Amino acid sequence: MERVLSADIETFSDVDLIKCGVYAYADSPAFEILLFAYSFDGGETQIIDLAQGEKLPAEVEEAIFDVSVTKTAYNANFERTCLSKYFGRYIPPESWHCSAVQAAMLALPRSLEDVGRVLGLDEQKMKEGKELIRYFCVPCKPTKANGGRTRNLPCHALEKWELFKTYCKRDVDVEKSIRRKLHNFPIPESEMELYRLDQRINDRGVLVDMGLVEQAIACERLHKEVVTKRAYELTGLENPNSVAQLKGWLGDMGMEAESLSKKAVAEMIAETDGEVEELLRLRLLMAKTSVKKYEAMERSVCSDGRIHGMLMFYGANRSGRWSGKNVQIQNLPKNDIPDLELARDLVKQGRFEDIELLYDSTPNVLSELIRTAFIPKLGCRFVVADFSAIEARVMGWLSGEEWVLDVFRGDGKLYEMTASRMFGIPMAEIGKGSPERAKGKVASLSCQYGGSTNGLISMGALDMGLTEEELPPLVAAWRKANPHMVQFWWDVDAAAIKAVTEKQKTKVGKIIFEYMSGILFITLPSGRKLSYVKPRMAVNRFGRDGLTYEGIAENKKWSRIETYGPKLVENIVQGTARDLLAEAMLRVEKKGYPIVMHCHDEIIAEVPEGSGSVDEMCEIMAIQPKWAEGLPLRADGYQCSFYQKM
Repeated sequence: MERVLSADIETFSDVDLIKCGVYAYADSPAFEILLFAYSFDGGETQIIDLAQGEKLPAEVEEAIFDVSVTKTAYNANFERTCLSKYFGRYIPPESWHCSAVQAAMLALPRSLEDVGRVLGLDEQKMKEGKELIRYFCVPCKPTKANGGRTRNLPCHALEKWELFKTYCKRDVDVEKSIRRKLHNFPIPESEMELYRLDQRINDRGVLVDMGLVEQAIACERLHKEVVTKRAYELTGLENPNSVAQLKGWLGDMGMEAESLSKKAVAEMIAETDGEVEELLRLRLLMAKTSVKKYEAMERSVCSDGRIHGMLMFYGANRSGRWSGKNVQIQNLPKNDIPDLELARDLVKQGRFEDIELLYDSTPNVLSELIRTAFIPKLGCRFVVADFSAIEARVMGWLSGEEWVLDVFRGDGKLYEMTASRMFGIPMAEIGKGSPERAKGKVASLSCQYGGSTNGLISMGALDMGLTEEELPPLVAAWRKANPHMVQFWWDVDAAAIKAVTEKQKTKVGKIIFEYMSGILFITLPSGRKLSYVKPRMAVNRFGRDGLTYEGIAENKKWSRIETYGPKLVENIVQGTARDLLAEAMLRVEKKGYPIVMHCHDEIIAEVPEGSGSVDEMCEIMAIQPKWAEGLPLRADGYQCSFYQKM
């Protein structure tokens, strides 16, 4: 029978775990493991007090390195990374199991405390934990009362220390309870394979050009000083960054300002001149921060010059997509400046005056260079490839909107064809810059998941010159041009409601809906299931009976959430796109392209010079999985000596 070692550790480091991530945390020379709680095969939990000189039993150490023993922990990446540092020897993810991932796959919370509460476990995480961690696990301020020490040791509060040991053991007991409770919902082997790949990618990390990072931060600070000084000279205000003081100054200059948001200031600039216009432009420059990501890089980088752990497996628990951590790579600014390499060199050389001279906005330049701080190691280049219009392809395939699939089997001009169908004009008359194509594009992007007028506005329809009056007819035209997609929304809506209210397994095309153990499961074409906990019908905000379920809402709290057909379709499409990317990543890695990052539908591999090619990586990505028959896939790519968006 397979042996299972459940473990939880308490640690000390002078690096901030939340801000810098576990890899930088464990990389600190000050890092140490204080307590090690463990249980073999569900037996009684034991505690080893490493801080006070106890040693790990040989049986435990052997089990950690024995691939035939399954190691389980809640957020297992933390234990595995810390133990690798403790032993001075890399521990691969092959025999590790993460119960946080198991919880996330059922759309349960990711925190141990919250999941214990939601599952109603007998054992709950101890509330005193946060205070004990603050006391023993992070440096303390030197005071007269504590004798000027910068760290609290067990001998400084023996009662607290005993309680801390109980807390550590309790975490193992809670994790064991969670696994018992979720016993009937194991992580499928296909997802375990992806989890292991994810861990290897996070362990590998990506190299950062720290010369560029440090100069970008210095450049931003200098620029801010210059801009703030000029604003101070112009206004005489004590703090030209203060919204209240600025509004007062503008009022004295005869200009009432309700808001000083980026959009409001941009609108006011168009109507002003002279000192007021200059001040408003300075306001935009003062408000723009382009260094937050650089600062995150500086905090998170390890002694090997790489940032590790930027990807969270199953971070978006509605669709199962990855999310970002530490340096949030899921929302990096695009690069539009044509001479990117020149701008990059100027910043790196500290030639800030030349940046001011050559470019309209220094903060914009710094913002566009964020991506370029990620670089391949010596002797390698980045090969980057991403799926082309993946969500539109998946939506057309799942809903049976054949004309969309025909477009992707042909020239791929979806926006032109959408406009042609919406406005009844021949494709030949719709050029790249035509207003019809622009309308086709904004409608395609905002209407696919049931979006209406507000969806078009949030996608920038008004900024394109469209009026609010034009929007409802645009929505109607898109829906008329895509009847199968619209039907798919309402078929999914009806199937989900039927599965919940009649407890009947239902099917819509390639998607299966079933209710089991208080959860609505939606099975995707790949076989992976999306989960909706405790679904039931309730009156929604439109005053109609609609489907609701329990989950983590936008306020990050566990609450009841409303849903309906188009929203479920969004989860289904994004979940399917995630599965296509996941399988492509496995193929790409197996073909010898070491992945260092991935973002949305894009894979970034660090490939030795002279091996591999962009074309081959794109071909590997575009292979159709068995379950995706009839779905036309395509990937486009490029290679580069620093990360960028081409």
